[in-house]
Amino acid sequence: MNYVKGILSGLAAIILAECVGPGSWLAFRGISKEKATGIAAIAGGFAANSFSPVFWILAILFFTSFFVASRLGNKFLRIFLFWIPTLMLSAFSLAIVALLTYIFMLARHH
Repeated sequence: MNYVKGILSGLAAIILAECVGPGSWLAFRGISKEKATGIAAIAGGFAANSFSPVFWILAILFFTSFFVASRLGNKFLRIFLFWIPTLMLSAFSLAIVALLTYIFMLARHH
């Protein structure tokens, strides 16, 4: 179970750092300035964000907070501070990836 907690902590930390970090806002703001349109512009902004030191500092801070919360002795706090946020972030990101895959598959056939 410790492996699952570590993997969920890392995944949720990266997703949260990507959403909260300063590069995520620059990705959407830079769409009007770039020649790439749609998902290509957004993906380029998110890829550039992953090379930012601020992104990795946030990811490490979120990972440590989730990892510490996963080891709390109080069951209520562990559920409230670890299980709910990590599972919700993972499910939300999986839903976004599934939606984008579905849209891509629909657009490819037309």
